[in-house]
Amino acid sequence: MASSTTIVLFHSAYGLRPAVHAAAERLRAAGHEVHVPDLYEGRTAETVEDGMVVKDEIGHEELLRRAVTAVAPLSDRGLVYAGFSLGAAIAQNLALGDEKARGLLLLHGTSDLAEDASVDELPVQLHVADPDPFEPHDWLNAWYLRMGRAGADVEVHRYPGAGHLFTDPELADYDAEAAETTWRVALSFLDEIAG
Repeated sequence: MASSTTIVLFHSAYGLRPAVHAAAERLRAAGHEVHVPDLYEGRTAETVEDGMVVKDEIGHEELLRRAVTAVAPLSDRGLVYAGFSLGAAIAQNLALGDEKARGLLLLHGTSDLAEDASVDELPVQLHVADPDPFEPHDWLNAWYLRMGRAGADVEVHRYPGAGHLFTDPELADYDAEAAETTWRVALSFLDEIAG
């Protein structure tokens, strides 16, 4: 590998669970520096419903504030922002606001973007179940067009029949084949960014 990237990997609504650490270790084994902020400050959830309760208790603005605080000491390096589901939405928000961002890796989630959002050919890769109850086709099509208009270079990888959080081996959503494909494609994407 030519060089490494610095990746900030945000957890899903379940919190900072073992699958997030396992993903970070997989990325580190490929030569990347990986940071995994705990936006829930130690709390985790057993179900997506419980996770949504924690998310709502903390609030969207506070989650974003915690995320920004976590990345601030690193942002001069030119980060790759990444995340799972809720974490992907947070990663997208931060990447679009960081002119030094080098890439955006979205696993199982996206976020709305401002009409005036603008990036300079930011590489973006999305991995999503097909269908996904949280990312319906109409939404994803509109998101793809908006990201393109904002100047992003977007790839979307869909996984028919997989559950929403299909990369997490501890959840019923898990799909081993889809997960392995996701990581293989994602690591190639990160290698290209590292250049």
